[in-house]
Amino acid sequence: MRRALLSVTDKQGIVEFARGLADAGFSLLSTGGTARALLDAGLPVTEVADYTGFPELMDGRLKTLHPKVHGGLLGKRDDQGHRGAMVEHGIDPIDVLCVNLYRFRETVRKPGIARHEIVEQIDIGGPAMIRSAAKNHQSVAVVVDPGDYTAVLRALKEHGGKLPQDVLRRLAAKAFAHTAAYDAAIAQWFDCERRTLPGETFFPARVSFTGEKLQDLRYGENPHQKAAFYNIGEASPSLANGKQLGGKELSYNNILDADGALGLALEFEQTACVLVKHNNPCGTAVAATLPRAFELALACDPVSAFGGILATNRTFDVATAQAIVQSGTFLEVIVAPHVEPAAVSALQAAKWGPNVRVIDLGGMPTMALRQRFVARPVSGGFLLQTADFPSDAPKQDVASKRAPNDAEKKAMAFAWKVCKHVKSNAIVLARTTDDGACHTVGVGAGQMSRVDSAKIAVDKAGDRARGSVVASDAFFPFADGLLVCAKAGVTAAVQPGGSKRDEEVVAAADEHGMAMVMTGHRHFRH
Repeated sequence: MRRALLSVTDKQGIVEFARGLADAGFSLLSTGGTARALLDAGLPVTEVADYTGFPELMDGRLKTLHPKVHGGLLGKRDDQGHRGAMVEHGIDPIDVLCVNLYRFRETVRKPGIARHEIVEQIDIGGPAMIRSAAKNHQSVAVVVDPGDYTAVLRALKEHGGKLPQDVLRRLAAKAFAHTAAYDAAIAQWFDCERRTLPGETFFPARVSFTGEKLQDLRYGENPHQKAAFYNIGEASPSLANGKQLGGKELSYNNILDADGALGLALEFEQTACVLVKHNNPCGTAVAATLPRAFELALACDPVSAFGGILATNRTFDVATAQAIVQSGTFLEVIVAPHVEPAAVSALQAAKWGPNVRVIDLGGMPTMALRQRFVARPVSGGFLLQTADFPSDAPKQDVASKRAPNDAEKKAMAFAWKVCKHVKSNAIVLARTTDDGACHTVGVGAGQMSRVDSAKIAVDKAGDRARGSVVASDAFFPFADGLLVCAKAGVTAAVQPGGSKRDEEVVAAADEHGMAMVMTGHRHFRH
Protein backbone atom coordinates (compact mmCIF):
# COMPACT_ATOMS: atom_id res chain seq x y z
CA MET A 1 0.00 0.00 0.00
CA ARG A 2 1.28 3.50 -0.83
CA ARG A 3 2.14 5.68 2.13
CA ALA A 4 2.03 9.42 2.86
CA LEU A 5 3.72 11.21 5.76
CA LEU A 6 2.09 14.45 6.86
CA SER A 7 3.64 16.77 9.48
CA VAL A 8 2.70 20.42 9.16
CA THR A 9 2.78 23.56 11.27
CA ASP A 10 0.26 25.30 9.02
CA LYS A 11 -2.84 23.11 9.30
CA GLN A 12 -4.70 24.97 6.55
CA GLY A 13 -6.36 22.40 4.29
CA ILE A 14 -4.43 19.45 5.74
CA VAL A 15 -7.51 17.43 6.71
CA GLU A 16 -8.98 17.74 3.21
CA PHE A 17 -5.63 16.84 1.63
CA ALA A 18 -5.22 13.81 3.91
CA ARG A 19 -8.76 12.66 3.13
CA GLY A 20 -8.05 12.95 -0.58
CA LEU A 21 -4.86 10.90 -0.19
CA ALA A 22 -6.71 8.25 1.83
CA ASP A 23 -9.42 8.07 -0.84
CA ALA A 24 -6.64 7.58 -3.42
CA GLY A 25 -5.37 4.54 -1.52
CA PHE A 26 -2.63 6.01 0.67
CA SER A 27 -2.08 4.99 4.29
CA LEU A 28 -1.29 7.97 6.53
CA LEU A 29 1.68 8.56 8.83
CA SER A 30 1.82 11.67 10.97
CA THR A 31 3.26 13.38 14.04
CA GLY A 32 2.04 15.41 17.00
CA GLY A 33 -0.58 18.05 16.33
CA THR A 34 -1.07 16.98 12.71
CA ALA A 35 -1.89 13.42 13.80
CA ARG A 36 -4.40 14.73 16.35
CA ALA A 37 -6.07 16.90 13.72
CA LEU A 38 -6.44 13.93 11.38
CA LEU A 39 -7.72 11.63 14.13
CA ASP A 40 -10.22 14.27 15.23
CA ALA A 41 -11.47 14.35 11.64
CA GLY A 42 -12.03 10.59 11.74
CA LEU A 43 -9.14 9.65 9.47
CA PRO A 44 -7.07 6.52 10.11
CA VAL A 45 -3.51 7.57 10.89
CA THR A 46 -0.39 5.93 12.34
CA GLU A 47 1.85 7.96 14.61
CA VAL A 48 5.47 8.10 13.39
CA ALA A 49 6.63 6.98 16.84
CA ASP A 50 4.53 3.82 16.52
CA TYR A 51 5.89 3.20 13.01
CA THR A 52 9.56 3.65 13.97
CA GLY A 53 9.23 2.02 17.38
CA PHE A 54 11.12 4.99 18.80
CA PRO A 55 9.35 7.58 20.98
CA GLU A 56 9.50 11.31 20.52
CA LEU A 57 12.25 12.71 22.74
CA MET A 58 13.56 16.02 24.05
CA ASP A 59 10.29 17.94 23.87
CA GLY A 60 9.72 16.85 20.28
CA ARG A 61 13.17 17.81 19.04
CA LEU A 62 13.75 14.18 18.06
CA LYS A 63 10.91 12.40 16.32
CA THR A 64 11.42 12.02 12.54
CA LEU A 65 15.24 11.70 12.41
CA HIS A 66 15.08 7.94 12.03
CA PRO A 67 16.23 5.45 9.33
CA LYS A 68 12.69 4.15 8.85
CA VAL A 69 11.59 7.67 7.92
CA HIS A 70 14.55 8.80 5.84
CA GLY A 71 15.09 5.35 4.34
CA GLY A 72 11.48 5.38 3.19
CA LEU A 73 12.05 8.78 1.56
CA LEU A 74 15.54 8.26 0.14
CA GLY A 75 15.38 4.65 -1.02
CA LYS A 76 15.56 4.29 -4.82
CA ARG A 77 12.63 2.18 -5.96
CA ASP A 78 14.50 0.89 -9.02
CA ASP A 79 17.75 0.01 -7.20
CA GLN A 80 18.00 -3.62 -6.10
CA GLY A 81 20.48 -2.81 -3.34
CA HIS A 82 18.23 -0.09 -1.93
CA ARG A 83 15.19 -2.36 -2.07
CA GLY A 84 17.07 -5.14 -0.31
CA ALA A 85 18.18 -2.82 2.48
CA MET A 86 14.63 -1.57 2.94
CA VAL A 87 13.26 -5.13 3.23
CA GLU A 88 16.06 -6.23 5.57
CA HIS A 89 15.46 -3.35 7.99
CA GLY A 90 11.67 -3.16 7.76
CA ILE A 91 11.65 0.17 5.96
CA ASP A 92 8.47 0.92 4.03
CA PRO A 93 8.58 3.34 1.11
CA ILE A 94 7.02 6.76 1.71
CA ASP A 95 5.55 8.05 -1.53
CA VAL A 96 4.18 11.45 -0.50
CA LEU A 97 5.70 13.82 2.05
CA CYS A 98 3.68 16.84 3.18
CA VAL A 99 5.67 19.13 5.47
CA ASN A 100 5.80 22.82 6.25
CA LEU A 101 8.10 24.26 8.85
CA TYR A 102 8.06 25.83 12.30
CA ARG A 103 7.09 29.51 12.30
CA PHE A 104 10.58 30.93 12.74
CA ARG A 105 10.03 34.14 10.76
CA GLU A 106 6.70 34.83 12.43
CA THR A 107 8.22 34.24 15.88
CA VAL A 108 11.12 36.64 15.26
CA ARG A 109 8.64 39.42 14.46
CA LYS A 110 6.80 39.10 17.79
CA PRO A 111 7.59 42.02 20.11
CA GLY A 112 9.43 41.11 23.28
CA ILE A 113 10.05 37.51 22.25
CA ALA A 114 12.80 35.77 24.20
CA ARG A 115 15.88 34.44 22.41
CA HIS A 116 15.33 30.84 23.54
CA GLU A 117 11.80 30.94 22.12
CA ILE A 118 13.21 31.98 18.74
CA VAL A 119 15.82 29.22 18.80
CA GLU A 120 13.15 26.61 19.52
CA GLN A 121 11.45 27.60 16.26
CA ILE A 122 14.47 26.43 14.23
CA ASP A 123 13.06 23.32 12.57
CA ILE A 124 15.46 20.38 12.15
CA GLY A 125 13.42 17.33 11.25
CA GLY A 126 11.20 19.15 8.76
CA PRO A 127 13.97 20.47 6.48
CA ALA A 128 15.78 17.13 6.70
CA MET A 129 12.70 15.24 5.49
CA ILE A 130 11.98 17.79 2.77
CA ARG A 131 15.53 17.51 1.43
CA SER A 132 15.43 13.71 1.52
CA ALA A 133 12.16 13.60 -0.37
CA ALA A 134 13.18 16.27 -2.86
CA LYS A 135 16.47 14.50 -3.60
CA ASN A 136 14.50 11.34 -4.42
CA HIS A 137 11.84 13.26 -6.35
CA GLN A 138 11.67 10.67 -9.11
CA SER A 139 9.77 8.50 -6.65
CA VAL A 140 8.54 10.83 -3.91
CA ALA A 141 6.15 13.77 -4.13
CA VAL A 142 7.18 16.48 -1.66
CA VAL A 143 4.49 19.06 -0.88
CA VAL A 144 5.42 22.16 1.14
CA ASP A 145 2.72 24.61 0.03
CA PRO A 146 -0.95 24.21 1.04
CA GLY A 147 -1.77 25.96 -2.23
CA ASP A 148 -0.61 22.81 -4.05
CA TYR A 149 -2.90 20.35 -2.26
CA THR A 150 -5.76 20.54 -4.74
CA ALA A 151 -3.49 20.33 -7.78
CA VAL A 152 -1.63 17.28 -6.39
CA LEU A 153 -4.87 15.44 -5.66
CA ARG A 154 -6.20 16.27 -9.12
CA ALA A 155 -2.97 15.08 -10.77
CA LEU A 156 -3.09 11.82 -8.81
CA LYS A 157 -6.63 11.22 -9.98
CA GLU A 158 -5.88 12.09 -13.60
CA HIS A 159 -2.79 9.86 -13.77
CA GLY A 160 -3.98 6.74 -12.00
CA GLY A 161 -2.45 7.56 -8.63
CA LYS A 162 1.06 8.22 -9.96
CA LEU A 163 2.29 11.76 -10.43
CA PRO A 164 4.06 12.63 -13.73
CA GLN A 165 7.77 13.45 -13.60
CA ASP A 166 7.25 17.09 -14.54
CA VAL A 167 4.96 17.55 -11.53
CA LEU A 168 7.43 15.80 -9.22
CA ARG A 169 10.29 17.99 -10.45
CA ARG A 170 8.23 21.14 -10.01
CA LEU A 171 7.36 20.13 -6.43
CA ALA A 172 11.02 19.34 -5.68
CA ALA A 173 12.14 22.73 -7.00
CA LYS A 174 9.62 24.48 -4.76
CA ALA A 175 10.74 22.33 -1.80
CA PHE A 176 14.40 23.27 -2.11
CA ALA A 177 13.46 26.95 -2.51
CA HIS A 178 11.31 26.59 0.62
CA THR A 179 14.15 25.25 2.77
CA ALA A 180 16.62 27.75 1.28
CA ALA A 181 14.38 30.67 2.23
CA TYR A 182 13.89 29.22 5.70
CA ASP A 183 17.62 28.77 6.27
CA ALA A 184 18.31 32.27 4.89
CA ALA A 185 15.88 33.77 7.43
CA ILE A 186 17.67 31.95 10.25
CA ALA A 187 21.07 33.03 8.96
CA GLN A 188 19.92 36.65 8.74
CA TRP A 189 18.65 36.57 12.32
CA PHE A 190 21.94 35.16 13.59
CA ASP A 191 23.86 37.71 11.53
CA CYS A 192 21.91 40.62 13.04
CA GLU A 193 22.79 39.27 16.46
CA ARG A 194 26.43 38.69 15.45
CA ARG A 195 26.90 42.32 14.43
CA THR A 196 26.18 43.42 18.01
CA LEU A 197 29.17 41.48 19.36
CA PRO A 198 32.47 43.32 19.98
CA GLY A 199 35.00 43.13 17.17
CA GLU A 200 32.61 41.71 14.57
CA THR A 201 32.69 43.00 11.00
CA PHE A 202 29.50 44.65 9.79
CA PHE A 203 28.99 42.62 6.61
CA PRO A 204 29.01 38.81 6.81
CA ALA A 205 31.33 36.60 4.77
CA ARG A 206 28.31 35.20 2.97
CA VAL A 207 24.87 36.68 2.44
CA SER A 208 21.65 35.20 1.08
CA PHE A 209 18.64 36.98 -0.40
CA THR A 210 15.33 35.21 -0.77
CA GLY A 211 11.90 36.33 -1.88
CA GLU A 212 8.41 35.02 -2.48
CA LYS A 213 6.87 35.87 -5.81
CA LEU A 214 3.85 38.11 -5.59
CA GLN A 215 3.13 38.27 -9.29
CA ASP A 216 4.56 38.07 -12.76
CA LEU A 217 4.64 41.50 -14.37
CA ARG A 218 3.62 42.21 -17.94
CA TYR A 219 7.21 43.20 -18.71
CA GLY A 220 10.24 44.95 -17.18
CA GLU A 221 11.54 48.45 -17.82
CA ASN A 222 10.88 47.82 -21.51
CA PRO A 223 8.43 45.48 -23.26
CA HIS A 224 11.18 43.08 -24.38
CA GLN A 225 12.28 42.46 -20.76
CA LYS A 226 10.64 39.91 -18.45
CA ALA A 227 9.95 40.83 -14.83
CA ALA A 228 8.31 39.66 -11.60
CA PHE A 229 7.58 41.21 -8.20
CA TYR A 230 8.79 39.50 -4.99
CA ASN A 231 8.51 40.28 -1.31
CA ILE A 232 11.16 39.49 1.30
CA GLY A 233 8.88 37.71 3.72
CA GLU A 234 8.14 40.68 5.98
CA ALA A 235 4.54 41.00 7.15
CA SER A 236 4.72 44.66 8.19
CA PRO A 237 3.29 47.49 6.04
CA SER A 238 5.25 47.93 2.83
CA LEU A 239 4.80 48.31 -0.88
CA ALA A 240 5.13 44.55 -1.31
CA ASN A 241 2.42 43.90 1.28
CA GLY A 242 0.12 46.72 0.22
CA LYS A 243 -3.37 46.14 -1.14
CA GLN A 244 -4.24 47.52 -4.55
CA LEU A 245 -7.73 49.01 -4.36
CA GLY A 246 -8.24 49.91 -7.98
CA GLY A 247 -6.80 50.48 -11.39
CA LYS A 248 -4.82 48.49 -13.89
CA GLU A 249 -2.13 45.96 -13.05
CA LEU A 250 1.05 47.49 -11.65
CA SER A 251 4.02 47.60 -14.01
CA TYR A 252 7.72 47.25 -13.19
CA ASN A 253 8.25 51.00 -13.60
CA ASN A 254 5.14 51.78 -11.54
CA ILE A 255 6.56 49.79 -8.63
CA LEU A 256 10.00 51.40 -8.87
CA ASP A 257 8.54 54.90 -8.99
CA ALA A 258 6.06 54.19 -6.19
CA ASP A 259 8.92 52.95 -4.01
CA GLY A 260 10.94 56.09 -4.74
CA ALA A 261 8.02 58.38 -3.97
CA LEU A 262 7.15 56.51 -0.79
CA GLY A 263 10.74 56.62 0.45
CA LEU A 264 10.77 60.41 0.26
CA ALA A 265 7.27 60.86 1.72
CA LEU A 266 8.30 58.85 4.77
CA GLU A 267 11.21 61.24 5.45
CA PHE A 268 8.78 63.83 6.82
CA GLU A 269 6.84 64.02 10.07
CA GLN A 270 4.59 66.76 8.67
CA THR A 271 1.87 65.97 6.16
CA ALA A 272 3.70 65.39 2.88
CA CYS A 273 2.95 64.76 -0.78
CA VAL A 274 5.58 63.57 -3.26
CA LEU A 275 5.19 63.39 -7.03
CA VAL A 276 7.70 61.22 -8.89
CA LYS A 277 8.43 60.74 -12.57
CA HIS A 278 11.05 58.32 -13.87
CA ASN A 279 12.25 57.71 -10.29
CA ASN A 280 12.99 61.39 -9.58
CA PRO A 281 10.87 63.69 -7.39
CA CYS A 282 9.37 66.34 -9.65
CA GLY A 283 7.35 67.93 -6.85
CA THR A 284 7.42 67.66 -3.05
CA ALA A 285 5.61 69.61 -0.35
CA VAL A 286 4.74 69.54 3.35
CA ALA A 287 1.70 71.46 4.55
CA ALA A 288 -1.04 71.55 7.17
CA THR A 289 -3.41 69.48 5.02
CA LEU A 290 -2.99 66.83 2.35
CA PRO A 291 -4.84 68.73 -0.39
CA ARG A 292 -2.62 71.77 0.23
CA ALA A 293 0.51 69.60 0.10
CA PHE A 294 -0.68 68.12 -3.21
CA GLU A 295 -1.40 71.58 -4.63
CA LEU A 296 2.10 72.81 -3.80
CA ALA A 297 3.86 69.63 -4.94
CA LEU A 298 2.03 69.74 -8.27
CA ALA A 299 2.88 73.42 -8.78
CA CYS A 300 6.60 72.65 -8.81
CA ASP A 301 6.49 70.94 -12.22
CA PRO A 302 2.97 70.09 -13.44
CA VAL A 303 4.24 69.05 -16.88
CA SER A 304 6.53 66.36 -15.44
CA ALA A 305 3.94 65.31 -12.86
CA PHE A 306 1.45 64.32 -15.54
CA GLY A 307 1.42 60.53 -15.69
CA GLY A 308 3.50 60.35 -12.52
CA ILE A 309 3.23 58.69 -9.12
CA LEU A 310 1.88 60.27 -5.92
CA ALA A 311 2.90 59.12 -2.44
CA THR A 312 1.88 60.54 0.90
CA ASN A 313 2.57 59.82 4.55
CA ARG A 314 -1.05 60.37 5.59
CA THR A 315 -4.37 58.68 4.89
CA PHE A 316 -5.43 59.38 1.33
CA ASP A 317 -8.78 61.09 1.81
CA VAL A 318 -11.72 62.32 -0.26
CA ALA A 319 -10.59 65.95 -0.20
CA THR A 320 -7.22 65.04 -1.72
CA ALA A 321 -8.85 62.82 -4.33
CA GLN A 322 -11.12 65.69 -5.31
CA ALA A 323 -8.14 68.07 -5.52
CA ILE A 324 -6.40 65.66 -7.90
CA VAL A 325 -9.48 65.34 -10.09
CA GLN A 326 -9.98 69.13 -10.18
CA SER A 327 -6.35 69.64 -11.16
CA GLY A 328 -6.86 67.57 -14.30
CA THR A 329 -3.56 65.80 -13.66
CA PHE A 330 -3.47 62.17 -14.73
CA LEU A 331 -1.63 59.96 -12.22
CA GLU A 332 -0.50 56.38 -12.76
CA VAL A 333 -0.25 55.36 -9.09
CA ILE A 334 -1.30 56.69 -5.68
CA VAL A 335 0.26 55.09 -2.59
CA ALA A 336 -0.54 55.90 1.05
CA PRO A 337 -0.42 54.30 4.52
CA HIS A 338 -4.23 54.11 4.43
CA VAL A 339 -6.84 54.93 1.81
CA GLU A 340 -10.40 56.00 2.51
CA PRO A 341 -12.81 53.89 0.39
CA ALA A 342 -14.69 57.05 -0.54
CA ALA A 343 -11.45 58.55 -1.91
CA VAL A 344 -11.22 55.74 -4.48
CA SER A 345 -14.80 56.45 -5.49
CA ALA A 346 -14.05 60.18 -5.76
CA LEU A 347 -11.27 59.45 -8.26
CA GLN A 348 -13.84 57.95 -10.61
CA ALA A 349 -14.96 61.48 -11.47
CA ALA A 350 -11.83 61.78 -13.62
CA LYS A 351 -11.90 60.11 -17.03
CA TRP A 352 -8.71 58.28 -16.07
CA GLY A 353 -10.06 57.41 -12.61
CA PRO A 354 -10.79 53.72 -13.27
CA ASN A 355 -7.19 53.18 -14.42
CA VAL A 356 -5.26 54.78 -11.55
CA ARG A 357 -3.61 52.18 -9.33
CA VAL A 358 -4.41 52.99 -5.68
CA ILE A 359 -2.29 51.17 -3.09
CA ASP A 360 -3.17 50.98 0.60
CA LEU A 361 -0.04 50.00 2.57
CA GLY A 362 -2.05 48.92 5.59
CA GLY A 363 -0.10 51.22 7.91
CA MET A 364 3.16 53.14 8.17
CA PRO A 365 6.26 51.15 7.21
CA THR A 366 8.61 50.70 10.14
CA MET A 367 12.02 52.35 10.21
CA ALA A 368 13.63 48.91 10.49
CA LEU A 369 12.17 47.90 7.13
CA ARG A 370 13.21 51.18 5.49
CA GLN A 371 16.80 50.82 6.71
CA ARG A 372 17.53 47.34 5.37
CA PHE A 373 20.52 46.63 3.18
CA VAL A 374 20.42 47.95 -0.37
CA ALA A 375 21.73 45.56 -3.06
CA ARG A 376 22.55 46.29 -6.68
CA PRO A 377 23.70 43.76 -9.26
CA VAL A 378 26.89 44.32 -11.23
CA SER A 379 28.67 42.12 -13.75
CA GLY A 380 29.57 38.89 -11.96
CA GLY A 381 28.32 39.94 -8.54
CA PHE A 382 26.42 42.51 -6.54
CA LEU A 383 27.06 45.47 -4.27
CA LEU A 384 25.63 45.68 -0.78
CA GLN A 385 25.32 48.83 1.32
CA THR A 386 23.33 50.16 4.23
CA ALA A 387 20.43 52.49 3.53
CA ASP A 388 21.19 56.22 3.39
CA PHE A 389 20.32 57.10 6.98
CA PRO A 390 23.37 58.72 8.65
CA SER A 391 23.75 57.81 12.30
CA ASP A 392 24.25 61.45 13.29
CA ALA A 393 22.23 64.51 12.30
CA PRO A 394 23.60 66.78 9.57
CA LYS A 395 25.82 69.60 10.78
CA GLN A 396 24.58 73.17 10.68
CA ASP A 397 27.93 74.84 10.10
CA VAL A 398 27.40 78.34 8.75
CA ALA A 399 30.22 78.96 6.26
CA SER A 400 29.07 82.34 4.93
CA LYS A 401 29.22 85.79 6.49
CA ARG A 402 25.45 85.84 6.76
CA ALA A 403 23.58 83.20 8.75
CA PRO A 404 20.27 81.93 7.34
CA ASN A 405 17.07 83.38 8.80
CA ASP A 406 14.34 81.15 10.26
CA ALA A 407 12.40 80.84 7.00
CA GLU A 408 15.56 79.90 5.11
CA LYS A 409 16.52 77.35 7.77
CA LYS A 410 13.13 75.70 7.45
CA ALA A 411 13.28 75.60 3.66
CA MET A 412 16.87 74.33 3.71
CA ALA A 413 16.03 71.46 6.08
CA PHE A 414 13.18 70.50 3.79
CA ALA A 415 15.23 70.80 0.59
CA TRP A 416 18.06 68.74 2.10
CA LYS A 417 15.70 65.80 2.67
CA VAL A 418 14.31 66.04 -0.85
CA CYS A 419 17.80 66.29 -2.36
CA LYS A 420 18.71 62.92 -0.86
CA HIS A 421 16.11 61.26 -3.11
CA VAL A 422 17.05 63.01 -6.36
CA LYS A 423 19.45 61.29 -8.76
CA SER A 424 22.97 62.77 -8.81
CA ASN A 425 23.99 65.36 -9.67
CA ALA A 426 21.08 66.75 -7.65
CA ILE A 427 20.02 70.37 -7.20
CA VAL A 428 16.77 71.24 -5.41
CA LEU A 429 15.21 74.69 -5.06
CA ALA A 430 12.60 75.11 -2.34
CA ARG A 431 10.81 77.78 -0.38
CA THR A 432 8.33 78.33 2.43
CA THR A 433 4.86 79.85 2.16
CA ASP A 434 2.95 82.25 4.38
CA ASP A 435 0.82 79.41 5.75
CA GLY A 436 3.90 77.52 6.99
CA ALA A 437 4.21 75.00 4.17
CA CYS A 438 7.41 74.04 2.36
CA HIS A 439 7.62 73.00 -1.26
CA THR A 440 10.03 72.48 -4.12
CA VAL A 441 9.99 74.97 -6.98
CA GLY A 442 12.72 73.49 -9.18
CA VAL A 443 14.59 70.17 -9.41
CA GLY A 444 17.67 69.38 -11.50
CA ALA A 445 18.58 65.68 -11.58
CA GLY A 446 20.81 63.09 -13.15
CA GLN A 447 23.20 65.39 -14.98
CA MET A 448 26.89 64.72 -15.51
CA SER A 449 27.79 68.21 -14.26
CA ARG A 450 26.38 70.03 -11.27
CA VAL A 451 26.13 73.33 -13.14
CA ASP A 452 23.78 71.70 -15.67
CA SER A 453 21.58 70.42 -12.85
CA ALA A 454 21.52 73.96 -11.43
CA LYS A 455 20.49 75.39 -14.80
CA ILE A 456 17.65 72.85 -15.10
CA ALA A 457 16.39 73.57 -11.56
CA VAL A 458 16.46 77.33 -12.14
CA ASP A 459 14.73 76.94 -15.50
CA LYS A 460 11.99 74.80 -13.90
CA ALA A 461 11.51 77.33 -11.09
CA GLY A 462 11.37 80.42 -13.27
CA ASP A 463 10.37 83.49 -11.23
CA ARG A 464 9.78 81.27 -8.18
CA ALA A 465 13.55 80.85 -7.82
CA ARG A 466 13.72 84.37 -6.40
CA GLY A 467 13.67 84.07 -2.60
CA SER A 468 14.13 80.28 -2.63
CA VAL A 469 16.95 78.19 -1.16
CA VAL A 470 19.10 75.59 -2.90
CA ALA A 471 20.24 72.16 -1.71
CA SER A 472 23.04 70.26 -3.43
CA ASP A 473 23.54 66.54 -2.74
CA ALA A 474 27.34 66.90 -2.94
CA PHE A 475 29.76 69.81 -2.72
CA PHE A 476 29.94 72.47 -5.41
CA PRO A 477 33.24 71.65 -7.17
CA PHE A 478 33.29 75.16 -8.61
CA ALA A 479 31.36 78.32 -7.92
CA ASP A 480 29.60 78.14 -11.33
CA GLY A 481 26.61 76.07 -10.16
CA LEU A 482 26.04 78.28 -7.14
CA LEU A 483 26.31 81.41 -9.30
CA VAL A 484 23.56 80.11 -11.59
CA CYS A 485 21.30 79.92 -8.53
CA ALA A 486 22.45 83.25 -7.12
CA LYS A 487 21.74 85.11 -10.35
CA ALA A 488 18.22 83.61 -10.32
CA GLY A 489 17.58 85.14 -6.87
CA VAL A 490 18.26 82.16 -4.58
CA THR A 491 19.10 83.50 -1.12
CA ALA A 492 20.61 80.55 0.76
CA ALA A 493 22.36 77.24 0.08
CA VAL A 494 22.87 73.96 1.93
CA GLN A 495 25.59 71.56 0.78
CA PRO A 496 28.00 69.02 2.30
CA GLY A 497 31.18 71.04 1.79
CA GLY A 498 34.58 69.43 1.43
CA SER A 499 35.65 70.71 -1.98
CA LYS A 500 39.17 72.02 -2.57
CA ARG A 501 37.42 75.15 -3.77
CA ASP A 502 35.12 75.63 -0.77
CA GLU A 503 36.66 79.07 -0.14
CA GLU A 504 35.91 80.12 -3.72
CA VAL A 505 32.31 78.85 -3.42
CA VAL A 506 31.76 80.56 -0.04
CA ALA A 507 33.23 83.78 -1.43
CA ALA A 508 30.73 83.65 -4.29
CA ALA A 509 27.90 83.20 -1.77
CA ASP A 510 29.13 86.16 0.27
CA GLU A 511 29.46 88.31 -2.83
CA HIS A 512 25.76 87.74 -3.55
CA GLY A 513 24.61 88.06 0.06
CA MET A 514 23.71 84.38 0.29
CA ALA A 515 23.71 82.34 3.48
CA MET A 516 25.49 78.97 3.23
CA VAL A 517 25.32 75.98 5.56
CA MET A 518 27.57 72.91 5.31
CA THR A 519 26.25 69.58 6.58
CA GLY A 520 29.31 67.30 6.41
CA HIS A 521 27.22 64.60 4.71
CA ARG A 522 26.69 63.98 1.02
CA HIS A 523 23.76 62.04 -0.46
CA PHE A 524 24.76 60.62 -3.84
CA ARG A 525 22.02 58.60 -5.49
CA HIS A 526 23.39 56.92 -8.59
